[in-house]
Amino acid sequence: MDTTQLLKGVLDLAVLAVLREEDGYGYDILRRLRASGLDEVGDASVYGTLRRLFTAGYLTTYVVPSEEGPHRKYYALNPAGRTQLTDASTVWRGFATTMNSLLDGRAAA
Repeated sequence: MDTTQLLKGVLDLAVLAVLREEDGYGYDILRRLRASGLDEVGDASVYGTLRRLFTAGYLTTYVVPSEEGPHRKYYALNPAGRTQLTDASTVWRGFATTMNSLLDGRAAA
């Protein structure tokens, strides 16, 4: 199964989850997603997701100067983002439970 379609549906949730404990800049977030097992996530997808989540009001940003290159824009969850993470997590867990039941042959008749 091609996981790229699955990633499109859960990338917002994955990015919010990565930012739950620690703020991050674009490449750092991408690296953390890949280290978590989302190896196929693309650079452009993550940057687009960050812009979309910021525009939706779930993230704040701040710039940190760097002595070794360009300044980095960091993203952080704000209260609306934490609420969205909680709500989306609930939906995801319910969906995953349903899918697990179907795959294990325990679907309701």
